[in-house]
Amino acid sequence: MTKPRIGLLGHYLELYDRVAPAARPRIDEFYRATADALQRRGVEVVTADVCRLRHEFDAAVSLFEQAQSDAIVSLHLAYSPSLESADALSATRLPLIILDTTPSPSYGPATDPEELMYNHGIHGVQDLCNVLIRRGKRFQIEAGHGDDVLDRTARWAKAAQVAARLGRARVGIIGKPFEGMGDFAVSSDALKATLGVTVVAGPFDRLWLLLPADDDPAVNSEMAGDRARFDCTGLDEGAHRATTRACLAVRRWLDIEGLTDFTMNFDSFDEMCGMPTVPFLEASKGMARGVGYAGEGDTMTAAFVGALASAWSATTFTEMFCPDWEGEAVFVSHMGELNPDLCVGRPRLIEKPLPWIAVGAPALAVGRFRPGVATFADLAPAPNGAYRLLTARVEMLDVAGDDRHADAIRGWFRPPMPVADFLAAYSRDGGTHHAALVYGDVTTDLARLACLQGWALTELG
Repeated sequence: MTKPRIGLLGHYLELYDRVAPAARPRIDEFYRATADALQRRGVEVVTADVCRLRHEFDAAVSLFEQAQSDAIVSLHLAYSPSLESADALSATRLPLIILDTTPSPSYGPATDPEELMYNHGIHGVQDLCNVLIRRGKRFQIEAGHGDDVLDRTARWAKAAQVAARLGRARVGIIGKPFEGMGDFAVSSDALKATLGVTVVAGPFDRLWLLLPADDDPAVNSEMAGDRARFDCTGLDEGAHRATTRACLAVRRWLDIEGLTDFTMNFDSFDEMCGMPTVPFLEASKGMARGVGYAGEGDTMTAAFVGALASAWSATTFTEMFCPDWEGEAVFVSHMGELNPDLCVGRPRLIEKPLPWIAVGAPALAVGRFRPGVATFADLAPAPNGAYRLLTARVEMLDVAGDDRHADAIRGWFRPPMPVADFLAAYSRDGGTHHAALVYGDVTTDLARLACLQGWALTELG
């Protein structure tokens, strides 16, 4: 998990430097104080010289782009004519967050009139916003004073971080997408054009060349780490070793290709693929490291999971499997992939024969998702190349009494409305069968993400 990074763009008027140069030190101090305040809120701030003229704005925006900022936060330190900055801000692909604030909390009848010089930036904001709207440049704006407006601005920065991570995603795919699954079926070209996601194929002959030998020290070291991390009681060493070799091959491929995320289709693994088993365990370990993952060749959801994990490490790929109509809950699971850091207690590592795979039985991590507040989030393709984000604040449930699913990945959540209404609403708006689960209530943050991306938003409940 990393910090969001923003470029802080200070707007000022060149005329003031000519006619009132004594005002400049206080202006610069407010710019620095705002940068410091955002940094205290967990935002990495790239600063530039306060800008007055067109070429200065051009240089500052270029600096922010080169620094791979996730967004620009615009701060009017006084009135600043919009046409000095509008070209640079309209041309950049970085999201724009306008922070409409002033140094002083009040400007009333008893205020020293000289304070006007330091607190009149709002009409510069109005000038700029009008011009940006006319040019079709999307922006977000937060207005106010003090901690509250800075907190809100920092949360926009976090949403921008997720958007930027999604746009920079490089997703590897092993095998072909599962035949006939249509809800996540978005072509590689379309993902690149609409989300910025790059898809990289992982041919089996390439992975086979990256398989370590049985006695490779890296294999022994990884297995020792597993025994410390997981409950390996009764685990067959042969299955563990074969799985570890397959996992390390995938990890090496991720590193070589500079991949941020990956997906695989278990049905593509057969006797001819050269892999000893399906590396479900690497998907699980990868999610714990912040590598996005989704099953069955779903590149879109893999990129989405990785983007969410960049801001919230307690993120996993999951899927709604069964309704508990009587218990007003939904059972979530998948074949062999979960973020093991989200389990109650110590996850188990077991050998699990799976009749639908044509290679050796894998060792995979199983466990129950821990109780607590979480956010169920789904990125769904919509008509005409658009997307819809569906979110729900859910309650992951504890289990009292018997749990007959001990050899499975499992969890139960209570949605924010009756199960029947929740499932109907989810499918009514096109929710897909692959999704992400993020611990904590991040629904407001995800609403900001949808705004930044121009996605339709469904907030269930």
